[in-house]
Amino acid sequence: MVCILSIMNGFSGLVENLFSAFDPELCIVSKEGASFYTDTPEFNQLRQLSAVDVYAETVVATALIKAGERQVPAIIKGCDDNFNSLTSIDSLLTEGEFLLRVIYEDSLLCTSNAFERCVPGIGLATQLNVGSATITGLQLYAPRRHGGINMLRLEESFSKQMVFTSGIFAVNQTKYDDNYLLVSLPMARALFQYDSNEATAIELKLKKDCNLRKTKRQIAALLGDDYLVQDRYEQQADFFKIMKIEKLLTTLLLVFILLIASFNIIGSLSMLMIDKQADCKVFRTMGADNTMLCRIFLYEGWFISLLGAGIGLFAGISLCLLQQHFGLLKLGSGDEYILSAYPVQVQLIDILITAIIVTIIGWFAAWIPTRKLNQQF
Repeated sequence: MVCILSIMNGFSGLVENLFSAFDPELCIVSKEGASFYTDTPEFNQLRQLSAVDVYAETVVATALIKAGERQVPAIIKGCDDNFNSLTSIDSLLTEGEFLLRVIYEDSLLCTSNAFERCVPGIGLATQLNVGSATITGLQLYAPRRHGGINMLRLEESFSKQMVFTSGIFAVNQTKYDDNYLLVSLPMARALFQYDSNEATAIELKLKKDCNLRKTKRQIAALLGDDYLVQDRYEQQADFFKIMKIEKLLTTLLLVFILLIASFNIIGSLSMLMIDKQADCKVFRTMGADNTMLCRIFLYEGWFISLLGAGIGLFAGISLCLLQQHFGLLKLGSGDEYILSAYPVQVQLIDILITAIIVTIIGWFAAWIPTRKLNQQF
């Protein structure tokens, strides 16, 4: 139980670290409507909170990406200029650089222009057959927010933007790698026809010395009931719920295996009682009653259970620590795995739960055969 639960903790922690490199610590979304305005007094106060280290506005919506003859629907995420400070996106790049917008000045006309860049997920880049060195641009199409569909000229019913690839990221999660395209926030607002003070989410990075739960409650009280403040677990609620259910089902399966194994204790005590009938009669002639005889066998059954639990816990923890430091059990060879060895994370709560379960099962395994001792002697 200790080994299997620790390996499940290791995989859960691995995926959590992958998500945390892309997801912000706190994300604020509207409970009603896809977007909201950020120039309100509440958000101005939010920017001034001492616990907030990085404040970033984002626009996330779905659009169609066209690269040559290939067309793929994807999630467009408009990122603020400080997105690389908000997340660890630089550590996720597999090629190129994280560059979403280049501003160049025209000294003759005294004007400035923006050269739009983008960073797709590795799966999306494969579908589009593009890389960081691709010189052809990507065309983004999104339905216009206002006005109806012109059946005679369908192209006028869509907003269009052109971007060029600057890099490719890989979170090693299909949700992001196969569906996300990162662009600059001004370009996303132009594509989806949002105002300059309009966003679909606010992403926050907190200072290291602040309390996450306390800050979350403070921000929720500041913004009121119209907004939802989500931490990383709530942003990936479906995934973490599945992980908890898998761990619960695994624990129940292991408990069932322990119940079957406990029949060894029941059988051993039963055979010992039969073998020691003559000795029990001697004890009875010396004044021992049935209660004392039951206690002898009961204590022996408990001793066997506790000794087995202690040896098992020691062996399980030792194996987990060896795996954690030396990686004895390998996942496989090659580059198809993120890690070369099974990840292991020993948690005290798992050890306590295992010890309690084994103790309870051992207690009943020793009590069942001894309760009929009076009938045998």
